[in-house]
Amino acid sequence: MDPILIVILVAVVAAVAIAAFFVLRRRKIEDDSAGRAVPKTAIPKPAKPEAKADKGLRDRLAKSRGALVSSLSGLFSSQHLSDDDWEELEDALVLADVGPQTAAEIVDAVKASNPETGDEARVLLEQVLDEILVDKDRSLHLDGSPAVLIVVGVNGTGKTTSIAKISKDLVSSGSTVVLGAADTFRAAADTQLRTWGDRVGVPVVSGARGADPASVAFEAYERARSDNADVLIVDTAGRLHSQKNLMEELSKVARVLEREAGKIDEVLLVLDGTTGQNGLIQAKAFAETIGITGVVLTKLDGTSRGGIAIAVERTLGVPIKFIGVGEGMDDLLPFEPEAFIEALIAR
Repeated sequence: MDPILIVILVAVVAAVAIAAFFVLRRRKIEDDSAGRAVPKTAIPKPAKPEAKADKGLRDRLAKSRGALVSSLSGLFSSQHLSDDDWEELEDALVLADVGPQTAAEIVDAVKASNPETGDEARVLLEQVLDEILVDKDRSLHLDGSPAVLIVVGVNGTGKTTSIAKISKDLVSSGSTVVLGAADTFRAAADTQLRTWGDRVGVPVVSGARGADPASVAFEAYERARSDNADVLIVDTAGRLHSQKNLMEELSKVARVLEREAGKIDEVLLVLDGTTGQNGLIQAKAFAETIGITGVVLTKLDGTSRGGIAIAVERTLGVPIKFIGVGEGMDDLLPFEPEAFIEALIAR
């Protein structure tokens, strides 16, 4: 055979052998890879933006939770409930400002289910509190055009700042808002409301100091209607419930607005959570004068008596619609009973 032909044949055989080697090797690698899980580190994870720390409701209600859980530590850890344990529960609820009568009713309801251990009593307590607070309409009903919302309450409860926070939420949801500064008795009231109005970006209608609050409310309604605003929120004087003439003035504001609008959509009473049972006396007076459709319970982050929320609803039969748990614009929260109860007593 020709030597040149032999060389060519050897070269072809070698090339085929090399090619076959690499093909077989590649198939083996693919087969091995198919039988193994890919290590997590083999797939790079996208970088996450740094999360902003969110202060949970449990942390914001730390004073109330700490006081209540501390008072009930003996009961909740008990393996066999005694009369002393039930007295401990009732005392703790009274100290939390639930109120003596409501506290006794809650204890009786828990005992009626015959819990054997403290842990069972805790679960039943949550259920009883749920029954008191659930099944209430806590939404804002703003159906008018414009809708009319009156905010009432004594000085120092956080009334004006609550108005600002509600306004901010409404604006954020796409509603247009006008504020009426019908608190013409307190010198700083108009300035304070205007400051908040500027921050939120909503117009404020006001009058001279000492002007008739009802006339200011009327002008504010006319402004809201001419601007085709969605909501008018009227701030009223921080009246003491014992001042009869001022309470009558509040009633006049309501009558004027009802005459112009046909109805008042919401009357929110702002209560300071730190005042405890005294707040219920105020609430009853406002309810008799103007009628209230909802409660804004403020300063709950600064009190150990968070049980006042239960007392308010049990006594007044009016839903709490918002709770204030801080000074920031985002610290007025819709009231969610289950989350509230869990924050106070759940493990």
